[in-house]
Amino acid sequence: MGWNDWYTAYCGVNAQLVEQSAQAMVNDGMKAAGYQYVNIDDCWMAPSRDSAGNLVADPTRFPGGIKPVADYVHSLGLKLGIYEDAGTTTCAHLPGSYGHEAQDAASFAAWGVDYLKYDRCNIPFDQFPGQPEQQVQQTLATRMSDALKATGRPIVFSICTPDRGDDPWRWSAPIANLWRTTTDIQDNFGSMLVNFEGTVNLFADAGPGAWNDPDMLQIGNRGSTRLEYRTEFSLWAEMAAPLIASTNLAALSPGALAMYENTAVIAVDQDPWGKPGIPISSTGGLWVLSKELSGGDRSVVLFNSTVTAATIATSATAVGLPAAGAYRLQDLWSNSVTASRGAISAFVPAHGVVMYRVSTIDRRQARALPPHTMLSLAPAAAQLFTGRSTIVRETLTDDGPAPVKRVKLTFRAGRGWRIKRLGRARVERLAPGHRYTVAFRVTAPVAGPPFALAALSGGASWDPVNGWRATAAILGERVFAPVPPPYRTADLTSQPAAFGARDGAFAISARGTGVLQPWNAPPTGSYAAIYEPQRAGVSSTAQVTVTYDQAGGTAGGAGLIERDAMTAPAASPAGVVLFVNDAGTVVMSWNATGARNVDSRYAVQNAVVHEPVTLRLVRGGSTYTGYYSTDAGVTWSPVDTVTVAPGASAGDQDVGVFHASGLFTWTTTATFKDFSVR
Repeated sequence: MGWNDWYTAYCGVNAQLVEQSAQAMVNDGMKAAGYQYVNIDDCWMAPSRDSAGNLVADPTRFPGGIKPVADYVHSLGLKLGIYEDAGTTTCAHLPGSYGHEAQDAASFAAWGVDYLKYDRCNIPFDQFPGQPEQQVQQTLATRMSDALKATGRPIVFSICTPDRGDDPWRWSAPIANLWRTTTDIQDNFGSMLVNFEGTVNLFADAGPGAWNDPDMLQIGNRGSTRLEYRTEFSLWAEMAAPLIASTNLAALSPGALAMYENTAVIAVDQDPWGKPGIPISSTGGLWVLSKELSGGDRSVVLFNSTVTAATIATSATAVGLPAAGAYRLQDLWSNSVTASRGAISAFVPAHGVVMYRVSTIDRRQARALPPHTMLSLAPAAAQLFTGRSTIVRETLTDDGPAPVKRVKLTFRAGRGWRIKRLGRARVERLAPGHRYTVAFRVTAPVAGPPFALAALSGGASWDPVNGWRATAAILGERVFAPVPPPYRTADLTSQPAAFGARDGAFAISARGTGVLQPWNAPPTGSYAAIYEPQRAGVSSTAQVTVTYDQAGGTAGGAGLIERDAMTAPAASPAGVVLFVNDAGTVVMSWNATGARNVDSRYAVQNAVVHEPVTLRLVRGGSTYTGYYSTDAGVTWSPVDTVTVAPGASAGDQDVGVFHASGLFTWTTTATFKDFSVR
């Protein structure tokens, strides 16, 4: 548990930041909650070693070197971590440890370093002819491991070798304390989901002193919602993963700080048995995880990775608990405690979790607790067109050992919605193990934007034996305006996409990794589009303003697309795309030769993609010029002028807007306005 500067400072790290962050950990209660390590990442060192071959700290950013920083951190009762690389240089092209392992380990020990993060950039594989890359990585990591042990100083060894197919979880336990299981995390839900899914099934390879590391926590970096950050912290704790915060500790909101310091969740992560949670089920993106805890309890996480709130349910025996008279369920985020006959269930919001600590109790103990109940909403259709109706069933389930009485259900929706209740909303008594359901016919508003996420909320009140209680549930119903002629839709993704259109504005909710991958690969054809067939003539201009785009990776994003045939297979001439990705970059991609390679041009780094970005694609035969504007078209900046593959784009083309989430497992929504072709 600790902190690392990388995702907040990158190469701007300095002694002052490290010391201030250490002090913040003490002042804000993180140290008291268990956080120990204050870790310096890449860029701390000077561009070259000294005359004796020793590593030297950057004299401007660490004027006294590393030892005074370590001494300060130690004076606060904390520990210091540092970064190096197994290659000739680090990822930032500063001196690596290749050939200097023993010398560098001795320096770290002399400085008082307690933790080493060991990366894998710029490894000289040519010096190991005939050896697989995994074997080279293992050899170099072992060299540093042996060198650290030889210093006699206890130093946590963290190796970072996840993205060359090295599978470090298979071989790292004898030489390292933790190993990265995934690529670098980004501060969005999709990236978190990828790193979770890349780690959760490796539970058999980790245990005390040897941990799977899905990368550092992003809580507080403002790229995700509070709900999504709670999910991240819960999943990392359930997987017994390191809890290394990589954020600006001085700027943490009270809510983010409280999340980091949730002692009940931390206790699950830090349980002495050190057993990672095991996935019990994951059907349709609804996950159940169970983690065995010392003392016989189980931590159970119900995780909803989908875009719609859903009921997730399991049982005490399914998660590994023995048969008992009853079970105590402690919600580790609300801290509520209920008694269950064996069901473990919750109505979980999209991208959210419910995390329980479950223990066995007898019936006498159960009578002193309120019964475990669940209020849920189940729509017949998770998304609607404007003006259309569906049925929503609201259900209160009594999973406790005692009945609840005088149950009353209520249901609400926002302005413009029509609601008709289709049954009685009250029942005098609900027996243990039973449920009461009321159906409502709901009709979406006729007017509205091309896409809206409407909150449909249910409420329940009842009178159990130990006092009146109430609860609520919220369902996010997705509402789209139908796409009218002459526009058409194209869905080339692995999951059904959703489309909306109204008054020149569009919305696309989809998965997919992109139209053209911006590295040497064929077109993926994994995107969704709204388009006009054969609307872009040999001399034409298409324009749109991307008003919102949430995507992962460099190929996911939203923007303009022109193709000979929008729904053609990926191997067909791919035309041209001009889009904004989640990295804050305007990208223009095309195929210049017709071969497998795809050409791309990155126009601008660090644009604010969540503000409106206007894109313009001008066609002249087989030549295209891309432009972007961040001031509503007052000024334009060129991206590139390109020529597509010979023989392609000889006549009129399909043209429209497209969206790809950047990941096969993640659905996101992009909206557009003022689309025009002239």
